[in-house]
Order: sequence, then structure tokens, then C-alpha cells
Amino acid sequence: MKIKTVQMLLVGVIVAVGGGRAFAQEWAEKMFEKREHDFGVVAKGADTRTRIKITNLYRDPVHIASIAKSCGCTEAKLSKDTLASRETAYIEIAMDTRKFSHQKDSAVTIVIDQPQPAEVRIPIHAYIRTDVVLTPGAADFAPITQGEEKEYKIDVAYAGRSDWKIKNVVSKNPNLEAKAVETRRGGGTVNYTLTVKVKGSAPVGDLREQITLVTDDSGNPNVPVLVSAHVDAEYMVNPDVVSFSTLKPGERKVVNIVVRGKKPFLIEKIESAKLQGVFEVRLPTEARQTHVIPLTVVAPADPVALDDQFTVTIAGRTETVNFQARGKVVAPTETAGTTK
Repeated sequence: MKIKTVQMLLVGVIVAVGGGRAFAQEWAEKMFEKREHDFGVVAKGADTRTRIKITNLYRDPVHIASIAKSCGCTEAKLSKDTLASRETAYIEIAMDTRKFSHQKDSAVTIVIDQPQPAEVRIPIHAYIRTDVVLTPGAADFAPITQGEEKEYKIDVAYAGRSDWKIKNVVSKNPNLEAKAVETRRGGGTVNYTLTVKVKGSAPVGDLREQITLVTDDSGNPNVPVLVSAHVDAEYMVNPDVVSFSTLKPGERKVVNIVVRGKKPFLIEKIESAKLQGVFEVRLPTEARQTHVIPLTVVAPADPVALDDQFTVTIAGRTETVNFQARGKVVAPTETAGTTK
């Protein structure tokens, strides 16, 4: 009976430990947007990348200690290694399609050491075809100013069937245009020039998209092409949120704001939405590429929270540039021994 009891206790311990490990992995896995990625069939030389979002769902900070890779064909990079509660980060995973070919299966393991140890394994798959080569491997645009249109050209080279063709180019992003034009055919090789255009309608921020070359291949007709760009605002305000911190009734405080453009411009007016008479601003009288503007707050007599949006009107432009101003007016504290 004693032997059986000991055996049962050991089984219980093993089950408990195993269950604990499963739970330890589960809490970490829940933070990942996805836990496996298949790039599908991609061209030789293509930039093959994906971003997976990580969100700290918990109260305590999460620290990622390291990233391990099972194959030299894969690279992985974190946007940050420490996430506060509810904060997000990204892990960018890339497959090397220049050095490697055919079916590649690897894995990226994210090692977490805080608030408790855990590991999350992300399997990665791709089939790198050798008959289609992209040069360069993606449409990777230099920074674009909002409203501009820019083009990027990629050479698409095919070796195989003499009658191979690209039938269509598909883009799901309305801010992109793409077309493929045949430039050479003969000796079992075909070349196209793929032209990708970012339209002037593209919004400010990162543009990350995948377009698809639709070919007449019966087995694998689609060739994905990565497009990435960053669209800068034509005019920028720094800081975009002005803090006056804590003020006493009647106190005056000045903060400089900087308005920058790509070329000299004239500011016609700066208006506040709600608190007229609380803020004062001195407008520049000349066109400049960079304006430094003093913004003065005159605190009201009564305690109040200040939160106002300002619009900057630029000559010759219908769209305004916006920024916010925040602060708090508090009553002065009574000094020791003062009676009401």
C-alpha cells in the first residue's frame, strides 16, 4: 500500500508540473496575434517579411529576453523588448530568399523572462521558387511627402516556358497603382518591368501592402510583391500636444511651438476651439520653412482643466494643421496659520 501511495503521489506531481508548464506557455501565447506563418510560394530574391503584433494583456510588465531561430534562413527583430501593461510591440520575421530555395520550414522562439519564464514558438514556412526572380526584391520607397506621387520599378525575370506571361497585377490598396510591361522574350526567358505607384491620396503614416502578380502558371499562378513606404505630413507641429502643467489663477506661462514645412510658407491664423481669451499667440509676418511661435496661456481666475484644440491655417491651403494644449488651474493652497 505504501508503494502504491508513493507511485500515485509521483504521478500527481508529474501531472501538476506538466499542467503548470502548459499554463505557463498559454498565458504568453495569448499575447501573440498569430502563432504560425506561411509565406506561401514566393519568388527568388523577393523580400519576404511579416509583422506579428504582441500585446501585453496583463498588469505586470513583460520582458522578452531573447529570440532563437532554428534556421539561418530566417531573421527576426523586435520593435521593443519590454512591454508595459496593454502596450503593443511587433516582431518582424523575414525569410532569406536569396541564399535559400525550395521548401523551407523553420521556427522562431521568443524567450520571456518576466514576469515569469515562458517560451512561444512560431513555425515559419515558405516555398521559394527558382524560375521567377525579383530585382530588387520589393518596392521599398524612400520617404514621401503627403500629396506627392512616387514610382518604383522592379525587374521580373522568368526562366522556363517561352510563352509564360503576367496576366494581371492585383492591388487591394486604393492608394497604390501597379502595372507590368513585358520588356524581353526569347531563349526560354521572359522579362517584365513592374511599376508601382504610391498615389497622392496616400494618408500620413506607414504604408505596408502586398500586391500580386497573376501569371498563367497552372500550379502557382500568384507571385506576391511587398510594398512599403512612409508618408510624411507636408506640415508638422512640434509638440503636437502642448503641456502647461499646473497653473495658479492669473498666472501667465509661455511655451514655444514649432511649425515646419517642406518649403517656406505663411501662417494666416491660429485659432482655439473653446477657450477664447485664455490663450494668446503672436503670428509671424513672413513666409519661412520653420516657424517658432510663442503660445501664452493666461490662467482663468477659477480652478479649471484646460484642454483645447488649435487649428493652424496656412496660406493657400484648405486643410488645417492641428495641435492640442492642456493644463490645469488649481487654487493656491492655504499657508500654515491662515484663518478663513
